[in-house]
Amino acid sequence: MAEGFSYLSLRYPSHAEQLIVPVVMATGLGPMSTALTRRRNIVPLVSRIAAAVLGGYGLAALASVAALALPIDRTQAVVTGMLASFIVYACAVIWVFAVRSARRAWLGLLVAAVPLLLAAWPVWTAAAGGPAA
Repeated sequence: MAEGFSYLSLRYPSHAEQLIVPVVMATGLGPMSTALTRRRNIVPLVSRIAAAVLGGYGLAALASVAALALPIDRTQAVVTGMLASFIVYACAVIWVFAVRSARRAWLGLLVAAVPLLLAAWPVWTAAAGGPAA
């Protein structure tokens, strides 16, 4: 069977033989449509992979910096942020591939980034002005 075609079987009442006619499927126009379908299917996958790698890395970095804003000893905050970043990265990757669409994956990463960015902002502004107390 050729790609992009299906076969229509016709039986005439006056003839005993069966006529098989190739018919272009309603979903496309032959081999060109399969290439377009593959491209349509691969773009969201590549977007999810980029969201998992880049978005997960961004969230993990924000989590590690935001942990420095915790009211604990600085050394303990660094270790806490480092450990939290592994958990955040793993959760981000799971989230990206668990949601229904790539758009929701990116939106979920942005929603998760906002509170982490707000928590990390004082650490960055204090670091820009000099050593934090």
